[in-house]
Amino acid sequence: MVTGGRKRIINMAGLALLLVLPLLAEAADSPFFVSVATRVLIYALAALSLDLILGYGGMVSFGHAAFVGLGAYVVAILAHHQTDGSFIPFLPGAWNGSTQALIQWPLAMVVGGLFALVIGALSLRTSGVYFIMITLAFAQMLYHFMVSLPTYGGQDGLSLWPRSELPLVDLNDDVSFYYVALVLLLLALVAVRRLIASPFGMVLRGAKQNEARLVSLGVPATRYKLTAFVIAGAIAGLAGALLANHTEFVGPGMMHWTRSGEILIMVILGGVGTLYGAIVGAATLLLLEEGLAGLTEHWMIFLGPFLVFVVLFARRGIYGWLAGREAGDD
Repeated sequence: MVTGGRKRIINMAGLALLLVLPLLAEAADSPFFVSVATRVLIYALAALSLDLILGYGGMVSFGHAAFVGLGAYVVAILAHHQTDGSFIPFLPGAWNGSTQALIQWPLAMVVGGLFALVIGALSLRTSGVYFIMITLAFAQMLYHFMVSLPTYGGQDGLSLWPRSELPLVDLNDDVSFYYVALVLLLLALVAVRRLIASPFGMVLRGAKQNEARLVSLGVPATRYKLTAFVIAGAIAGLAGALLANHTEFVGPGMMHWTRSGEILIMVILGGVGTLYGAIVGAATLLLLEEGLAGLTEHWMIFLGPFLVFVVLFARRGIYGWLAGREAGDD
């Protein structure tokens, strides 16, 4: 079979499965699968944002969950003040929040992007392991900052009820929320694909291969990398907003370095630099967790050897192994 045909068949089959999954879950009388699938979609969105900077920009961020957590807290804080009628203390003017998705979710992206701008501007002064450690340090700073805020639950976090309000859509219905998450993931996937195929994406790939050469040609490679970092932070913020609605709870644990590690594992499992691999990696990790956690609380023991196997025998990840040579030609 032609490699390009394999890739197209895999993509179309995956899309068809995602579209009919709620119907299959209803037919099997297992509505729980819709909730699990929604979680997969949300983490796939976060993994997609990380793959943009890791797979195409060579930026190994170990603090990416911070942007997810920030997006989640934006939703929870706005809903919290809307519910109790109090004003948000750190904003000018008298605003007591909102439960409207068209306000919460774009604001979550803005906050994620702004923090990514600050963190990226400082982190990109370094490279390699130093970049990894700085992103990790910033994420842990944000984690401990939220732990120290008793107004918003501190270590205990905040409960979110009800979910965000979206015109014409009842997000409290799990199936409706699933399709909203799916549409947002597909839109982000198309946008990132177009970005990678543009001249911007070519410069970003060039910076990954040989940044010094680009700089010698007069190309401001750092600006391109920072822009990609900000875009990734904004997409991760949107994932956080969806995650807050899905779990109906927000806590500092969303920002912890272990959560960043999970998102990184998703990218590696699916295939670094494939974009579609983000969905495959998220599904693989979360389904393994769901399946093995019911057998033993030490399910990570099984994940370790599986990850080693993928790295050794499928170096382009599971999606790259399935799709062949053109897996990363996005």
